[in-house]
Formats: sequence, structure tokens, C-alpha cells
Amino acid sequence: MSSKEKSQARREHLARMRAEQKRKERRTAMLMWGAGGLVIIVLVGAVAFYLIRERSLTSLSEVATASYPASQHKETKISYKETPPMGGEHNSIWQRCGVYDEPINSEHAVHSMEHGAVWITYRPDLAKAQVDKLKQLAAEEYMLLSPYPGLPSPVVASSWNNQLKLPNAEDPKLQRFISKYRNSATTTPEFGASCEGPNSTDKTAAQEPIPTTAPKSTPDTMATPTPSS
Repeated sequence: MSSKEKSQARREHLARMRAEQKRKERRTAMLMWGAGGLVIIVLVGAVAFYLIRERSLTSLSEVATASYPASQHKETKISYKETPPMGGEHNSIWQRCGVYDEPINSEHAVHSMEHGAVWITYRPDLAKAQVDKLKQLAAEEYMLLSPYPGLPSPVVASSWNNQLKLPNAEDPKLQRFISKYRNSATTTPEFGASCEGPNSTDKTAAQEPIPTTAPKSTPDTMATPTPSS
């Protein structure tokens, strides 16, 4: 083989090596882009799944609503449609917001909800750890917490015309409910009214039972009779 042919052969060999190197580089780049794209797709999917799951867990679609008018006072025991009530007639005295270890009068609590309070009730046999969790949530303004015999679920959160039944104190919907309805300018009939004050009570139902009927006025037997003509 002549030197000219040898040179030509070397050039062709180098050209083939360069072509093969470029093919390898393209395959590597495609693999890297493919792997990167797959990672991005997985990340986007994971984020979407997390957001959808969180939205589902904190959804308030199960909130029951009513349309009770406000400012209807009644000084006797009231029979409410819901257990516990979420609006309607109520006592002129409201329950002082806070944590109670015994049942309170619904008539007082409903008045507190009219002022913007969220009333959390729980079954008396709820585990202590669950009750402690509820007490932490209720350690804020415009919050009421008390046991309530005969609840339809272990925990019930109520505000004026809104109510959510919950299986336990850890349910993330509870915090979402509190954030949305506690002292809300859009759902509180008497927004800005106090949950404390002299016209409130901190007595439980056992300490201050509400009468079932209004007291009858008794005639004054000591009054001097009016002389007849």
C-alpha cells in the first residue's frame, strides 16, 4: 500500500472514530435528557398528588349549613333541631369563651356563636389525649370547648349556621373549619361583639340550669286592696 493510500485510510479511520464518538455523545445526551425529564415528571406528579391529597383531607365539603336568623332571645329551655345546635333562638346571656370540662347550656353557647365563636363539642368518653388536643385548639379567642352527651360523632365543630362532624381531634378539617369560621366577618351575625363581658356567664349547665318555663308572676298579698265605690 502506498503512502498516499495509507494516509487516506488513516483519514477514513479517524472520520469513523469521530462519527462513532458523536453518536455516543448524542446517545448519552438523550439518555440524560430522558432521565431528567422522567425525574421532572415524577416530581410534578408527586407534588400534584400531595396537593390533591391535602385538598381532600382538608376539604370542607361535608360542612352542614342552615339559615337561622339572628337576635332571637328566649329565656327558657329551647328544643334545638341539631345536636348540638348551630343557630336559632338563644338566651340573652352568652357563654364566656373558654374550655369547660362539663356540659354547658346550649342556649348560652348559641349566643356565643352569634358573636363569632366556634363551639367544639366532644363525647364525654373521648380519650384524654384527644381532649388535650382539642384544648390546645381551643386556647384562642372566640373558642368554646365542652363535652356534650349524645353527639352523633366523636367531635363536632359548630359556628353560626355551619357544622362539621369529625371522627377524631386530629382530623385536619377541624383546623380548617376554625380558620374559616372563627370570628368571620362574612358568617358572624354580630361580628365584633365580645365573647366575654358582664353579660356573659362561665357557669356550666349543672351550675346554672335554664328553666323549662318562664316564672309566673305572683300576686302581692300584702298590697292594700282598693276600696270599692
